[in-house]
Amino acid sequence: MNVADSQRIDLSLERMGLDRAESIENADVVVVNTCVVRQSAEDTATGLLGRLNKAKRNDSSRVIAVMGCMVGPDQTNLRQRFPYVDVWARPQEFQPIIDAVGARTGLSTEGCLTNLTPQQPDISTFVPIVHGCDKFCTFCLIPSRRGREMSRPVEELVDEVTRLTDRGVKEVTLLGQNVDSYGHDLQPRVDLADLMERVNDIPGIERIRFLTSHPNDMSRRIIRAIADLPKVCENVNLPFQAGDDRILAEMRRGYTRNQFLERVDEIRETIPGVTLTTDLIVGFPGETEAEFEQSVRVLELVRFDKVHSAAYSERNGTYASRKMPDMVSREEKKRRLRTVDDLQAQIQTRLNADLLGLEFDILVDGETRGRLRGRTRGDKLVYLTGGGPALGETVSVGITGASPWSLEGDLRATQSQKELVFTK
Repeated sequence: MNVADSQRIDLSLERMGLDRAESIENADVVVVNTCVVRQSAEDTATGLLGRLNKAKRNDSSRVIAVMGCMVGPDQTNLRQRFPYVDVWARPQEFQPIIDAVGARTGLSTEGCLTNLTPQQPDISTFVPIVHGCDKFCTFCLIPSRRGREMSRPVEELVDEVTRLTDRGVKEVTLLGQNVDSYGHDLQPRVDLADLMERVNDIPGIERIRFLTSHPNDMSRRIIRAIADLPKVCENVNLPFQAGDDRILAEMRRGYTRNQFLERVDEIRETIPGVTLTTDLIVGFPGETEAEFEQSVRVLELVRFDKVHSAAYSERNGTYASRKMPDMVSREEKKRRLRTVDDLQAQIQTRLNADLLGLEFDILVDGETRGRLRGRTRGDKLVYLTGGGPALGETVSVGITGASPWSLEGDLRATQSQKELVFTK
């Protein structure tokens, strides 16, 4: 979501007549887009703001703006801590930044915030479809920072994706803090499946992804749409966060362990070849060793293709920070996190090894250290050898190497297999 927001404020500033600077130190305008879902992310942002203080002293005309989830409704404390910041803007509120830059530079702001579809998007790009969150998990700041859920109209989104395809986009990821709740606030009421159907019909789009789902809102209709629509990728991110019912209740997740596992079974029965990823928090306040082991057991049962694991981080302003003492030691959290990461590495090693010798269609979407890369429909990262496809091409490759984190795909392996079949 922050990447998508950054692309849009970037476009707004370019429309004002500004060019990108090569470094923060040389920039006349610096916009820091922040995430505070974990303490480490907030620490990174505050560290950068400390660097900018020195830059501001060297050039007082420089505009420093901060946006994103660090910025809540009340900015009094932030203004006291960082008096050199010129403007604070909550998520998706670009107007204060544009106004401040316009006032400082004398540049016109007219038309800068209309139709913010990126002009030079990546082959695979993000499209926010619903902002905010109504779930109010006890550990999470998102509802208080990004506000209540607000869906964008279907026609507006179809128009945006159409423009993106005209600019070379082949894959879109539909984004929401709780993407499965899309449309519940629109009239007439629609859902994510309806939007997927409309985007699936857009010429030029090859792949559709979506993030992030909630077990309570992933309906049978959405699951069926993933299975039936040819452009929707067979990959679901379904956070379970904890494997013990008491901890899930303390988190206010709204489902039990068995209900989560039943949803996983339904997804796998309905969508052949689906890959599953998840989010997990270890060391939630009061989590015992036995309760942690329940989370480990879920990992062993489900065998996710990827796990985003994190140690619980107390976030000021959440219900948990006010009502639930953080009793699990830092050392114990680290141990549990290592246990989860080691287990998941073993699971991913086995899952990816099973793909050796198989053939997959890969959308080439970038380059890393001189090697082309792409992803399977199941979101497996593949580094390519044996040929030179262009960015945006979809190529069929044979999997020749596997690690827990990525695959090796060889175009020559695929070609030799085809020649063998032809010879026979």
